[in-house]
Amino acid sequence: MARDIPGYEGKPGHWARRFQQIAVAVFQSEVEAAGYDLTPVQYAALEAIAALPRIDQATLAGQIGFDRATITGVIDRLESKELVSRRVSKVDRRARELDVTAKGAKLLVAVRPHVERAQAIMTRGLTDRELGELMRLLKKVVEAANDLSRAPKS
Repeated sequence: MARDIPGYEGKPGHWARRFQQIAVAVFQSEVEAAGYDLTPVQYAALEAIAALPRIDQATLAGQIGFDRATITGVIDRLESKELVSRRVSKVDRRARELDVTAKGAKLLVAVRPHVERAQAIMTRGLTDRELGELMRLLKKVVEAANDLSRAPKS
């Protein structure tokens, strides 16, 4: 086991960064092993679009806490995979409305068990009670600091 190095291991930012690294690696491993080409951000976007049909891109960015300037690239990739459709809003010609395609809906149903498995793997050291506490504390910290993010969740 690696030695503890004073100065950074007692910092929550260090552990948040390490957990993010693990979370992305486990997500990618599980989803790719199941035969799907989907990143964690693409998955979050797809779930949000499915939950909120005809959501516009700017609102989507706010819902998933993703930078508005780069959400277009995420949507471009989902559209090129034929998982979402995009059209000009009838209410605001500058806005683009999004919907999950039939292919996207089918993929969501198929990939969810693998995403759930990834979540279980990345938190495997925790009891159910500890997992609930971790989720409560993460949500509390993120909500309290949301305004400090370059991509605040709205």
